[in-house]
Amino acid sequence: MNRVSVIAPAHLHAGNIDLSGDLGRLYGTIGFTLEEPKLQVYVEKSDRLVSDNPDALRFASRLTRKFGVKKVRVRVQNEIPAYVGLGYHTTLALSVGEAISRVYRLGLSMEEIAMTLKRGLLTAIGLYACKVGGFIVEGGFRKGKVDRMVPPLIFRFDIPKEWNFVIAIPEGPRRKLLKLRKERENRILREVGMPPRMSARLSRLVLMRMLPAIVEKDLQEFGAALTAFNEELGSVWKGYQRGNYCCSVVKEGIEIMKEISPCACQSSWGPTFYGIVDKKREVKRLTKKLREFLRENGGGEVFSTKGRNRGLEVISNGKSSWN
Repeated sequence: MNRVSVIAPAHLHAGNIDLSGDLGRLYGTIGFTLEEPKLQVYVEKSDRLVSDNPDALRFASRLTRKFGVKKVRVRVQNEIPAYVGLGYHTTLALSVGEAISRVYRLGLSMEEIAMTLKRGLLTAIGLYACKVGGFIVEGGFRKGKVDRMVPPLIFRFDIPKEWNFVIAIPEGPRRKLLKLRKERENRILREVGMPPRMSARLSRLVLMRMLPAIVEKDLQEFGAALTAFNEELGSVWKGYQRGNYCCSVVKEGIEIMKEISPCACQSSWGPTFYGIVDKKREVKRLTKKLREFLRENGGGEVFSTKGRNRGLEVISNGKSSWN
């Protein structure tokens, strides 16, 4: 096998369940796998290590050194927007790793790739989005073992086919947030915490509202629980962002979204925010309102997509296989 292509999905990071760690574990994350946008990576055997993408080159270099394989050429196209809360770097790392594993028949699991490249370990939403897709809840890592273990998947469910995600990415905050993340992300992640009572509240929202609601396909109840979860968690980050959301544009956009969508949330650090609706006319109304809002507030992108209930796709020798 000389060449492999991997098509991998973006994901939404809805938030972490426990930043207190008083029960011995930290983080634990919920999130969604998306049909769009997608990332596509091509990997082929080569006489040298080369890529048109510096991040892909870094991931490929680390993996090939670890497993002693020959050089590869890596080409990236259809990139997921970076540093906006859609999981670009984790998805890229796992896609490059999967493609190299297939080209050289290394037989690596997604977990082994994640451990080698140190991606998808603080939160494993991106790992499980690539592995199984759907709505995901992972159980966090044991205290003191971040980057030394893979958080376990504790719940996974198909996203109902009637649900439509309306996603907004404001352009104005992107540059500022990129600078913040490059300069302060690691320090912030070491500092942040929450009182155990808040984690108890968030855990109940997940276990006793969100999970039953998605099993019952009750979007109103699920959306209310998800919005409450995301907003309450946002208060933990007030010292690093403007209130419960990353910026005033996202805060105002979420209020607009609430007029039509049962839920309105920020993904990860933002500035991506999103809602879920189950009627086509609501998709059109919400998309139109958000585009008008962003046009008046620095610009940006608004699009709709379905949830994705499978992982990444591998194409080799003209044949496709799915995770």
